Amino acid sequence: MLRDIADVRTGTRTYLALTRVSRAATPDHMKLNLVSCEVLYRELCHLIARSPHQVDLSFLPKGLHDIGATGMAERLQAAVDAADTPGVDAVLLGYALCNNGIVGLRARRLPLVVPRGHDCMTLFFGSRDHYMRYFQENPGTYFLTSGWIERGGGPTGELRQLSIQNKHGMDMTYEELVEKYGEENARFLFDQLCDMTKHYRQITYIAMGVEPNAQFEEIAQDRARENGWTFDRVQGNLSLLERLVCGQWDGPDFLIVPPGHKIVPTYDDRIIAAEPDRT
Repeated sequence: MLRDIADVRTGTRTYLALTRVSRAATPDHMKLNLVSCEVLYRELCHLIARSPHQVDLSFLPKGLHDIGATGMAERLQAAVDAADTPGVDAVLLGYALCNNGIVGLRARRLPLVVPRGHDCMTLFFGSRDHYMRYFQENPGTYFLTSGWIERGGGPTGELRQLSIQNKHGMDMTYEELVEKYGEENARFLFDQLCDMTKHYRQITYIAMGVEPNAQFEEIAQDRARENGWTFDRVQGNLSLLERLVCGQWDGPDFLIVPPGHKIVPTYDDRIIAAEPDRT
């Protein structure tokens, strides 16, 4: 981790605090602002209540993923900038790479701390290795958690109008396509553009241990049955999210973006890195 920030020279209290963290000497109490996708709502609320630090939360709608990387990054940057306030030690990001939706995000006055992962399933599995092993052994799997069931529906309101699906007619029902294009064309368009589930054959429910009862798992089972898919249940792991909110950022699982730097993709096992923002 030190290699990501060793070339930065700043005398701010924040930088010194994070340097101590990277040396495995976490300050007893930090003030942290966390910007996160809402699908992590239950998990993060559960963990923050047990964090030794003061963590203030800002949840953003899952629908940001549907408006494209550029639009998503713009909204995230605005949220990160709003969280970059005096008296705070760092801004945390409850996102993975997420289809390049965090690429280009800039750390202004405060460092930005990001878990390394291609998508949020890494956060639910607790490690990149665990997720990739399951993913490779179970192709065609659609993952569900309590957050994805509660908050993972399609975008609404303004985000629906801005979504890629809406711009290309991918969110139209079969009946709407028939009315607009006729039945033969509608069948082709629906199969090619609108059926987003045709490559799946299994639903895997990730139990995170924060659910009040079995209702979410039962919903996942029902969806698998309705689609004629197999069903699996795996035990999730909160350790990566716990380390995020507890300030335990040492090691290869987190990137600290120093002030004046931005997030870039690496196209290797690191997934993301920080480079100076020269704009």
